[in-house]
Amino acid sequence: MAVSRRDFLKLSGGTLLAGSVGAGPEQKEAEAAAPSELRTKNAKTTNTICPYCSVGCGILVQTIDGKVVNTEGDPEHPINEGTLCSKGQSVYQIVNNDNRLKKPKYRAAGASEWKEVEWDWALDEIAKRVKKTRDKSFKLTSKSKVKEKGPDGKDVEVEKDFVVNRTDAIAHVGSAALDNEECYILQKMLRSWGLVYIEHQARI
Repeated sequence: MAVSRRDFLKLSGGTLLAGSVGAGPEQKEAEAAAPSELRTKNAKTTNTICPYCSVGCGILVQTIDGKVVNTEGDPEHPINEGTLCSKGQSVYQIVNNDNRLKKPKYRAAGASEWKEVEWDWALDEIAKRVKKTRDKSFKLTSKSKVKEKGPDGKDVEVEKDFVVNRTDAIAHVGSAALDNEECYILQKMLRSWGLVYIEHQARI
């Protein structure tokens, strides 16, 4: 069937009109629906640092009545300038997670079940065990072979005692979430205990 240009325009116009009439009620209904409010409305914003790696990206955390409702990159932070990696974007799930542990758990030697304990008890127990291990393994001196000139003028190996004041039974791995000042204080504390095996998560 041959259709003239005039007929084609009539058909197109009629179809367009019918379509707009049919969509009219739905369009009006959509426009009448109130827009949903932002979940961050009236939220308190707190600046923090991502806890995952050693990059130290800035994150904005929005909370309402103490509950985290949103997390996003801090656009004013000099490191990430508002961007976040996939792990940083999922930091929201750390807090709002049914599987999140909110208290330490302890499993006694020989026991098959973990039991929930208080922080004060857990920290005291850790301190006791660190002290016990340090006292048991602490070395005041250590023997080492050195070369010295013998009576005939030749180098000979002799064993000597050297003051070391250390423990080889404890090691420490630091956290990338610590800043320079915290790392400095932690380093001084560990050295005062006599630790020599001190490592950091950012280097592993």
